[in-house]
Amino acid sequence: MMTSALACGFLHHVVPPAVLNFERLHIFLFNLCSGGTLLLYFTEGRAALSWRTAIFLMLSLAFALCAFFHWYLPALLLPLILGVLVEQVRIAHFGSRFPRALFLHRERVSRKFHQAALLCLSLGLFLSSPVILNSEYLGWIIIEKLTLDTFFLGFSFPVSLISMAVIFTLMKDEILRLTTVLKEAAFWIINLGVIVFFIFILADMFTSQVTIATLLFFAVLLVLYLYWHEGIPLQQKAFLTSGIAFLLVTSITGIVYIFFSFSSADTSELRYPLLRIHAFTALYGWNISGLVVISRHGDFPLQLHSPAVILLHWLTVLILCPLGYFLPMFAVLAVFAYGWLLALLFFNQGRVDEHLTAMQDENLAVSPLDKRRD
Repeated sequence: MMTSALACGFLHHVVPPAVLNFERLHIFLFNLCSGGTLLLYFTEGRAALSWRTAIFLMLSLAFALCAFFHWYLPALLLPLILGVLVEQVRIAHFGSRFPRALFLHRERVSRKFHQAALLCLSLGLFLSSPVILNSEYLGWIIIEKLTLDTFFLGFSFPVSLISMAVIFTLMKDEILRLTTVLKEAAFWIINLGVIVFFIFILADMFTSQVTIATLLFFAVLLVLYLYWHEGIPLQQKAFLTSGIAFLLVTSITGIVYIFFSFSSADTSELRYPLLRIHAFTALYGWNISGLVVISRHGDFPLQLHSPAVILLHWLTVLILCPLGYFLPMFAVLAVFAYGWLLALLFFNQGRVDEHLTAMQDENLAVSPLDKRRD
């Protein structure tokens, strides 16, 4: 699905977007179908997909196809069912319908990011139905920049949050009070900042967009600093640090894009390639880093710290993918390179270090509060 998602991002070379716009399918297959399924799979902590996660996978694919072919009547119902499935998983794992743990100081920040990812996914799904209803049938609320495609991009946020959860999970338990405060600040700045940023985009407010985007950039720098100094020296550290570097590129290109968008000069030749780099580094650079680690945390060592693997990742995402959007030859190379990368990341086999795996499982375990409740 991940390779197909990337391939759909290049199908405008084959089918004109006016006939069939594969961009929507490109977004759905990676963020909702692949990312959402892996998020539920990781949360349930089973060796194989549970029936609930398997149903989510099938229905998310159905929702993706309905949205792609503009079959909006079934698309009104499917996200409601998907949202219920996500909430069932969240409540079963965190033990509360109301996410009160998000506001507790004793709750680990990694678990806050984890629950926020599930909550963001379910809320996005529940909101899909009224947004589709308003956009395609009622037309009561008309906002120029709030198209369905823009709304569907929001399904990337839960994937981003679970990547953050992985990073904070693999940090040492804080000793200094300042470290605790910085982790908590990073959580709220990232979560609230993205929501406020989205509102400012809809309101077309230049100064506010730049301010929030810059604040988010410094929040990412803070995460990089914390992970560099507090991260447990496991094999995943180099790969996840590379993922944070992708997120920094995403933040910088986003800020520059805002400046270009509000510039009086004709910057269209610069803006569009910049937007593609921004999108590819966010989806296939940053987000995939967290998804790989949550999928295979019990299988390490996997040589994810290998410079060759990280170099292939950067070459594919930062060079081949943006070039492929404009040149068909590079699109083919990008899909093959990405498929090869995913094969290395998801199917690489090796001798499992039982001691290392046990240490990682301990770090990825539930909080002491949940252990007492169990």
